Formats: sequence, structure tokens, C-alpha cells
Amino acid sequence: MLGLLRANFRALCVSILLAPAVLGASWIVPGAVWTDTSGNKIDAHGGQILQEGTTFYWVGSAYASNEVPNIYSSTDLLNWTFQGPASTAVEFMYRPKLFTSGGKFYIWGQVNRLVQALESSSINTGYSVYGSAFSLPPDARTYSDEGIFVDTTGEAYILTSADSNNLQINEINGGSSVSIGTRVTDLEGAYEAPGLMKSTGGIYYLVMSTKTGYTANANQFWWSTNIAGPWNGPSGIAPSSSNTYDSQNTFELKISGSQQTTYIYMGDAWDSEGTAASNYEWLPISVDDSAHTITLEDYAFWKVDVSTGVITTSTTGKRYNAADGLIMRRGFEDSCVACERSVHNLDSQSNVTIHNIEGTGQPQWVSIHYTVSDPTAGDAYVWLNGEKIKIADKNSRAGKFATVPINLTLKKGNNNVLTFGCHAHAENSDFVAHLEGIEVVDD
Repeated sequence: MLGLLRANFRALCVSILLAPAVLGASWIVPGAVWTDTSGNKIDAHGGQILQEGTTFYWVGSAYASNEVPNIYSSTDLLNWTFQGPASTAVEFMYRPKLFTSGGKFYIWGQVNRLVQALESSSINTGYSVYGSAFSLPPDARTYSDEGIFVDTTGEAYILTSADSNNLQINEINGGSSVSIGTRVTDLEGAYEAPGLMKSTGGIYYLVMSTKTGYTANANQFWWSTNIAGPWNGPSGIAPSSSNTYDSQNTFELKISGSQQTTYIYMGDAWDSEGTAASNYEWLPISVDDSAHTITLEDYAFWKVDVSTGVITTSTTGKRYNAADGLIMRRGFEDSCVACERSVHNLDSQSNVTIHNIEGTGQPQWVSIHYTVSDPTAGDAYVWLNGEKIKIADKNSRAGKFATVPINLTLKKGNNNVLTFGCHAHAENSDFVAHLEGIEVVDD
């Protein structure tokens, strides 16, 4: 059966996403609102990407449409076109994953804590129900989350977080028909959201989160030289205080470029209730096989050349320091002689206004460099030419990380005005914000 798998499974190739502008995306901006080529918010949670020819296909649960599996396509890995739902015959399918075998395409997802399969002869449409939903052999376990991994040797596997608090890995039997096969790993622990990658050095890295619902936690990894184990770990993939940059794992993406092989962590930046308003957090993964470690590289802006595998992280823009703006505290102007670049202790009755901001008249990325005393106690806002915008509505990193890019449309010319302020959630709160400045990014 493994021979059939080698003959019929292709490796899942991947890539990267995007910045949200209808005119075209230039950067991957973790935590920001990402839109498709029609300007609609992308709705594909718990998903994964498969390459077919020169086109990449992204499947994920549509949380705005009863969790049917949505499909998006892209030829440049930045701008994504909505292909529609893979099927509306099955609703409430969580963490759908896509693979190919025997000339057909399959989506496996969790429905009622069982595996439900869909099949199509076309990757982007026409999926129908493929057999009855099934539990996990050999002991009929049910599960919550799943992943799909295709090894470099061609074998494919399904990863599941079983309800018995076991991470289970089963072979997928391929060929003209597909089915779930032998369990090869059974790792105890209360973990979910499994993903698996294999380094160029032949080390397997298994990534999972702990079970905290839609609240982000410090995702962990294990490593092994064999997919059957033994598995060593767990260890953190990011600073524990970051809670995996406020996200949960869904898939590990691999780009085999002409200059380097690049791995990408693909995560969901869930809101408190796990709705369609949730965003996405994708970051490069640094791999050190000698130390058996993987680490997320945190960038506010980045992109990857999928031909070469090279990552670009630097960008240029015009910076406006907060201390150069008009500082108002409780109705009175503050000269802030002690300020260098930053303005500190802005409460609900204080703000900073920056004039003469240059814009193009088209959507642009504007980085807001600020921190708050307590992200749970209030929110920061900007008023762009009089329009009030809650920063958290534009980027789920708001208040949690020091650089928060948001997509804004500035008027053409240098007559734009932006005011920064904050509101506490409760009266008599000591919630304050500290603004360093803003930066209008050149695309």
C-alpha cells in the first residue's frame, strides 16, 4: 500500500499570503485583515494550501457560511481569487485539508468529530460526499482537530487530536480509492491543532497547541527522526509570553526554492468566539536541525519569493514621530519638552495629531508604533481625516505588539491628518497608551 502512496501522492506545496488591497497585495501582514481580489475578507480557517501546476489552492472553513470548505486560488501567492465553496453538501466541516491521489482530489475534514471525505476530479470545484464519515482506527476514537502531511517519500498521513487526549497519526491508503490506514503514532497529551513538517535534514517537527478553546496559547513542537517516533519534546516555537503571536497552528507550509527551502507557520488569529472576524498569522520558521529546534520569526511585514525561497523582511517608508505632533491632554496643548520621539501616558482624554501625512490616494499600509498598559482594559483608535477607526478592527495584533500595520486609504498629497487616542473599557480606569509614531509604508 505504501508503494501506491509513493506513486499517487504528490507533496503538498505551499506558499504565502498577502496584504489586503483590491489593487494588489505586496506584503504578508500577520494579524491584519486579508481580502481576496474582489475586496471581500478571506474566510478559510483551519486550512492549508496545495499547488496544482502554477496555481496554488487554499482550502479552509468558511466561518461566515456554516463552516463549508471554501477554496481560493492564486498564481502569485499574494492575490487570492475566491473559487467558491468546494461543496455545500456538508456543513460544519472543521479544519478541512486537501490532497490528491489516483488522479482525484480529496478534502478530509472533521464533521461531528468524525472524518468526512469529499472527492472531485477538479481541484477547485465539484466536490461530492465520498463515503460515510468514519472514526479513527484501530480503536474507533473520535477527534476534534486534524492535519494532513505528505512525506518527501510520497506517503500521506492524517494527524488527529483524539478526544482521548492523544495525538494520533494514521497512514492514508492511496490509489484509485482512498481510506484511512494503520496508526503509526500515538502521543499522549491534551493537545490539538496538529501540523507536521520535515526538514531538509530529515527531521520531523510536530507542532500543536494546548486545549484552550479560542484563547491563544504557547504552541509547542516535538521532533523525531521517524514519523513513528519516539517524539522528543515539547518545546516552545515562540516566546511563551507572545502566545504564539496570538494565534493557533493549522499547517506548516514548505516552499522548495531554487536558493533555499523555506518553511512557514500558518496560524489562525482567533477572536474570542472563533468567528469569521478572526484573522490569520503566518510567519517564517527558522530550523536548526543540529539543535533540533524550530522557531517562529516575527515580522510585521514580510514576503517570500516562491521561485527562490528567499524571504524579504525590510521595507521603506516615511516616518512621523509622535513627539512632533500636536499633543492634547484633557483639552490643553502639551508641549512635551521631555519627549524625544514617543509620547507616553495617553489616557482617554488625551490624543496626538500628526499633520501633513503624505498619501497616494490608494490603499496603503500604515504602521502604528504604540503600546498600551493592558490590552484587556481598553482600545486604541486613529482618526484619519476625521474618520474614526478602531485599530483592533484592522489588525488582531492591536495592543499586544509594538508595531501594528493597518491598511488605510490616504488622500493623494501631503494634506492627510491622523489623530491617535484611546478609550478605556471602564470609568476611572488607569488604562493608557504610549505612541512612538507612525510609518507610511512604500509598497
